Amino acid sequence: MTMQRSWRELHFTDIFLVFIPISAGLYYLHVSNASAFVTAALAIIALTHRMVSSTAIIAAQVSNTTVSALLNVTFGNAVEFFIAIFALRSGLVEMVKASMVGSITISVLLLIGLAMMSGGLKYKEQRFNKDSAGLSSTMLMIVVIGLAMPSLYSMIEGQPRQSMSQAVSVILGAIYLLGLVYMLVTHTHLFVVERHPPHAIEVRKSTRAQVAILLISTLLLTFECHILVGTVEPLIRQTGLTETFIGLVVIALITNIPEHLSAISFARQDNMTLSLEIGMNSATQIALFVVPVLVLLSPTFMEDSLNLVFTPFQLAALMITGIIANFISSDGVCHWLEGAQLIAVYLIIATAFYFL
Repeated sequence: MTMQRSWRELHFTDIFLVFIPISAGLYYLHVSNASAFVTAALAIIALTHRMVSSTAIIAAQVSNTTVSALLNVTFGNAVEFFIAIFALRSGLVEMVKASMVGSITISVLLLIGLAMMSGGLKYKEQRFNKDSAGLSSTMLMIVVIGLAMPSLYSMIEGQPRQSMSQAVSVILGAIYLLGLVYMLVTHTHLFVVERHPPHAIEVRKSTRAQVAILLISTLLLTFECHILVGTVEPLIRQTGLTETFIGLVVIALITNIPEHLSAISFARQDNMTLSLEIGMNSATQIALFVVPVLVLLSPTFMEDSLNLVFTPFQLAALMITGIIANFISSDGVCHWLEGAQLIAVYLIIATAFYFL
């Protein structure tokens, strides 16, 4: 029984853990930058999934789905933060900006789109919590406004102003914290949704063991992010891909695969509320927490500080994402075609950035 139980706990992404030593060997022996990039990416996917899985087991004891989703996306977004830190230290500022935009668009369009499609193929219609989705969609519109103002200022004046980006970052971070207070303290009744009780196997798992897994995975993830970023510049020279495309599509997709798998799994269980909260909370946490923290911390470890000045195409992608997020949350009902439409919008945005 123990062997059968352990086998059921395995996930296909765990196979990618073997690429941790392989990526290290390829990178430090200078065998192949492309191979080191691919193997590091596969290792990151496996490690991120381990972190998300451990967090989900801990969060399974929490009755509030919003808390569960926040725990999942917080550890899921750790990889974006680590990659951004290493990339900023390497001077890859444009890639960091693009990866942040990419994470937001992927979380709202591709992640939720795939969840709606997978759930819609099993259920004719699925319902979700409009209050939770509505709050997140409003937060995304605030993000668009917050990122547009420094960008417009730079277009008009001809140069960015770091103090403006820092001030806007403080405001965005503050509204994110206030949103957490609203969801977790003052208006928790709006976000309580019936959820399936955790499996017995999850209940029996030691919380201490899961914390240990999180710590070990985090350390290994930091190491793999260092390898991934170290191979980006040679990869750009070899493939001809732009720094923006690699950040917005490739890096963003790598770092969000485990969250995609979780969202699809919950959608197949007819828990579309949790699927949407994973996608929406991931996007808002990146935009309202990770990006402001990077803007405020960047002067301490790099010469050219990160700012909130984005290109017109990046702003357009964010604006489209924010508008669509508002449409998603309007009726509290979704189906497979709506998911296909979201995926189509994401593919159009990714295609546009490929040709830039």
